[in-house]
Amino acid sequence: MSKQFDVVVIGGGPGGYIAAIRASQLGFQVACIDEWKNAEGGPAPGGTCTNVGCIPSKALLQSSEHFDHANHHFADHGISAKDVKMDVAKMLGRKDTVVKQNNDGILYLFKKNKITFFHGRGTFVKAAEGGFEVKVTGKAEESIVGKQVIIATGSNARALPGAPFDEINILSNDGALRIGSVPKKLALIGSGVIGLEMGSVWRRLGADVTILEGLPTFLGAVDEQIAKEAKKAFDKQGLKIELGVKVGEITNSKKGVSLAYTNAKGEAQTLDADKLIVSIGRVPNTIGLGAEAIGLQLDERGAIVVDGDCKTNVPGVWAVGDVVRGPMLAHKAEEEGVAVAERIAGQHGHVNFNTIPWVIYTSPEIAWVGRTEQQLKADGVAYKAGTFPFLANGRARALGDTTGMVKFLADATTDEILGVHIVGPMASELISEAVVAMEFKASAEDIARICHAHPSLSEATKEAALAVDKRTLNF
Repeated sequence: MSKQFDVVVIGGGPGGYIAAIRASQLGFQVACIDEWKNAEGGPAPGGTCTNVGCIPSKALLQSSEHFDHANHHFADHGISAKDVKMDVAKMLGRKDTVVKQNNDGILYLFKKNKITFFHGRGTFVKAAEGGFEVKVTGKAEESIVGKQVIIATGSNARALPGAPFDEINILSNDGALRIGSVPKKLALIGSGVIGLEMGSVWRRLGADVTILEGLPTFLGAVDEQIAKEAKKAFDKQGLKIELGVKVGEITNSKKGVSLAYTNAKGEAQTLDADKLIVSIGRVPNTIGLGAEAIGLQLDERGAIVVDGDCKTNVPGVWAVGDVVRGPMLAHKAEEEGVAVAERIAGQHGHVNFNTIPWVIYTSPEIAWVGRTEQQLKADGVAYKAGTFPFLANGRARALGDTTGMVKFLADATTDEILGVHIVGPMASELISEAVVAMEFKASAEDIARICHAHPSLSEATKEAALAVDKRTLNF
């Protein structure tokens, strides 16, 4: 007799484990299946985010930023630091410790919330009496039945045709987080979040980094003014970014990787590198799910087709996160996971795609929520803009990091905030105020009238809101 559960969640990443916890809070008997293994073969829930994405990349960014500060900025503070060296093995070890702490934290949360955890791959067998039969293939094989099933199987790195990942010379985000020594020359294809973050880590540690981007514009999804400011900072740091390139043949040998490409002028170029990181997007992970066993509909990308409430074409089966439409962001997956658990309970779970924040954790950080200036122009929306530079912010000066600005976009008639865009120190933290404001349909005037602590970076947010009405106080 198969074990019976009210809710079975397939996938223990941000969408899956959060959905499982919320479902348990709502009184359901819950199981979560996840196959990710740590180095010892034990369970490592948390998905791409915890194991080879958000968490380990932030650990490496922090370590490399400390190294960069010690080499280039400590002297400004009167601190002498000579012959500073980076122990890459120790840096990677710390990163692995941070990852394990997060893995263990999720396992603890399963126990705390009385969620039954299965370590293995979850595959649909058939629609069964009382729900759906799911086979778990791990050290042993067993079947369980869930009245409702939430699929949260995430995504995988997209490989370049003709250049498969070997995770030695041609690296996905996984291999990029495990480079054992600083490469002399590092090439990246794709100037998105992963490309910029990983490029930043290894550049700070001494690698000669070149990023090749096929699109003619830098960070096309980002507000143009903010993207230009960020590009200026990256150029100054020595991060080489070539736009409008067309990548040709890639040769992988013991010596490294050789890339043939055509630059924006149409000139044939060759780039030789010790390592190549490919970050050209991700593809939904439905491999081994057994979608056909229950007639689950997938689209041409392999993503699971869902409606606005994350319902699939099979009643009782839901899907969230990277495996469905929408931005591939951990926090978007979490919000969908909570919303689906609440919908199963008959509540009205809610996800507002218009107020999902985006962050790139480079230095300077880039963060935004809402629409960009180019989007508003394209949509014919009348708007007002206000900007404030960190150069005029007292806390930024004290930190020694005055790069960038805060930018507000507000409706020309109602003053409702339509978008907030930040490039600069701690942008990832500052953006939350804008998310809250937009969720409550606040006006720029509302933020301008709120008292902000002095001195703080958040004063730049207030000043940018004031700038919408052309009345900044400190610039």
